[in-house]
Amino acid sequence: MERFHFNPIPLNEYSRKLFPNIETFHIYNKYDEEFDDGRIFKTIIWYKVDYSTYFQEKGTGNICKHIEYTQCDRYKCGNTIPSEVKSIGNGCFSRCSSLTSFNIPSSVNKIGNECFYGCTSLTSINISTSISELGNECFYQCSSLKSINIPPSLTSIGYKCFYQCSSLKSINIPSIINEIKNECFSDCTSLTSINIPSSITSIGNECFYRCISLTSINIPSSITSIGNRWFYGCLSLQSIYIPISVNKIRDECFSGCSSLTSINIPSSITSIGNGCFMFCRSLTNMSIENVKYISEERIFINEPVLISISIPEHLKMVNGKNIIKEDINKFMIPSTITSIGNRCFSGCSLLKSINIPTTITSIRGECFIYCISLTSINIPSTITSIGNYCFYECSSLTSIDIPSSIKSFGKSCFYGCGCIEKLKQNKTISIECFNE
Repeated sequence: MERFHFNPIPLNEYSRKLFPNIETFHIYNKYDEEFDDGRIFKTIIWYKVDYSTYFQEKGTGNICKHIEYTQCDRYKCGNTIPSEVKSIGNGCFSRCSSLTSFNIPSSVNKIGNECFYGCTSLTSINISTSISELGNECFYQCSSLKSINIPPSLTSIGYKCFYQCSSLKSINIPSIINEIKNECFSDCTSLTSINIPSSITSIGNECFYRCISLTSINIPSSITSIGNRWFYGCLSLQSIYIPISVNKIRDECFSGCSSLTSINIPSSITSIGNGCFMFCRSLTNMSIENVKYISEERIFINEPVLISISIPEHLKMVNGKNIIKEDINKFMIPSTITSIGNRCFSGCSLLKSINIPTTITSIRGECFIYCISLTSINIPSTITSIGNYCFYECSSLTSIDIPSSIKSFGKSCFYGCGCIEKLKQNKTISIECFNE
């Protein structure tokens, strides 16, 4: 080890003896042991230090490799980022109400969490191509920010990054990014358009929540799930195309989209959340693949997992034809169905009885929740599981036969049923099935 003039690894009292000729001492971690034995002429610090610390170390001839500009540094040195800085720390310019524009030097590669949080006078910012990461809530409530250039080098946009940037009209997302996190553009009330590249595979919940000026958006075929309240309250959104790659539409996704006039539901969809089209007052036409039945309250679609959509209040046409609602009690579940999906018959208040074919092996969560008129149901011996809250508050259900084939009972699956006392005699059913 005598040939080394620097330490390639952190040292302790023992390993220091293995490097007797080092002249440059590298400190890799803040808590590394340091040595002042008269033989070291220069120190290189690799861990992150603030700009004030760097300035002190520089005065002694030491070198700092990762310099972060912090809020304390800003109070001491001002709003201009020195060229030596590699990252801007968490909350550095938070609530700096006098900041109107900002230039980030090319030396910086990361902007921390809440960096420009509440900079209400900030109208524009230049982000250099060296930046690879924008932290959580980075531009949160920058209500005057009208435009921003996002460089192609960016690989990550944090949670609530542009939350309540109410003056932001458009934004382009670089194709290297694969995820947009929760509430990223929530309450961007002036945002009219956004380009989502095909590299994006995941978009977080409430991402475009109350973007009231958004008129259109492309959902790339790389997306497989539309998250909770994605477009909740997007008052100007008129139409949207859902690609066949999507298999789930989650709770309240399009709720309050009062200008939405048409939408397609592809056959790939296996789950549709609660309140998905609630308050869609202009939705009169839907294009739906694999329609099985339309009752007074729901549209039943797809196979082998049967799912349903609560009928929007003003819906008039499905697949170009006037909607005809039929008696739910006449619905015969096709033999092509192997599973009844979550909330499939949820709230079907007119449903009195139903026959489940032997092709079905599972009844999923909340399937018959609040079916207050349901008096009888046959469960064939092919069924092996009943999901959470399956018959929750089926108060008219006074009799139900449970086959021995069922090995799994979900939480609260029989709560509020009219036959609880009889079911409690079945020792294979856990007490949790009857609790709220």
